[in-house]
Amino acid sequence: MKSRRSFLKKVSAGIAGATTITFPEIAKASTLASIPKPVNSDLKLGVASYTLREFSMEEALDMTLRCGVDRITFKSMHLPLDSDRATIQRAAALCQQKGIELYGAGVVYMKTPDEVDQAFAYAQTAGMKMIIGVPHHELLNHVEEKVKETDIKLAIHNHGPGDKLYSSPEDAYVKVKDRDPRMGLCIDIGHAHRIGRDPAADVTAFFDRVFDIHVKDVTAAKAEGETCIIGRGTIDFHTFLKTVQKLGYQGTLALEYEAEAKDPLPGMAESIGYVKGILSTL
Repeated sequence: MKSRRSFLKKVSAGIAGATTITFPEIAKASTLASIPKPVNSDLKLGVASYTLREFSMEEALDMTLRCGVDRITFKSMHLPLDSDRATIQRAAALCQQKGIELYGAGVVYMKTPDEVDQAFAYAQTAGMKMIIGVPHHELLNHVEEKVKETDIKLAIHNHGPGDKLYSSPEDAYVKVKDRDPRMGLCIDIGHAHRIGRDPAADVTAFFDRVFDIHVKDVTAAKAEGETCIIGRGTIDFHTFLKTVQKLGYQGTLALEYEAEAKDPLPGMAESIGYVKGILSTL
């Protein structure tokens, strides 16, 4: 595995493309025009807004831009699931105004048919293409009906140790592999790693149904592992990103940085820079 130090040397190039920029400078940027250009890669980077759960919607959007990223999924604290149509449409318009693609919602828990209906109506009103969700098993037939009705994808999210529904990506895959092709997975590589799985192997094995990927690093490949800055944990990101690129993944690599909720920006910037540094070498 490549050393962390060798990749950190490429962080500036990874974040800025052809421009040299430091993290403090990134933190000062506030408009799309001022953010650095992405690296030359077909892989799309995004942010899962749970990362920014202590901030308002507009603050979350601006902080996403300050990391050089223009894709996001909204968690309910930024746009509540029971919002009225006008509120949802204003939120979608704000994303468009700021130059951010609001491509999905999640993680959305679905315990009843009404919650399934609410989630799909919400996503449809916002113009989202995907719901990252956790539907109870007995609701999968109803979910499939809504997928067919709305043409909105469902990506089931795994939560690792203690998750009785979808502990691993494989738990979700076996439930959707014979269903509508718009039903698939959001692989959370951190949670998968915490139950001893290899993220690169999971993406390869279940690739035909991988719609979204939550990227994070963790301190240990066991239940006690905690989210940390990417490159400081135990996941082999060089192998993982090389695998994802080789497979021709067309979805988003969405950073879900769960640490330092009240001050996530430095960790986000370093994590995204580390990923971009690796991508610049592939």
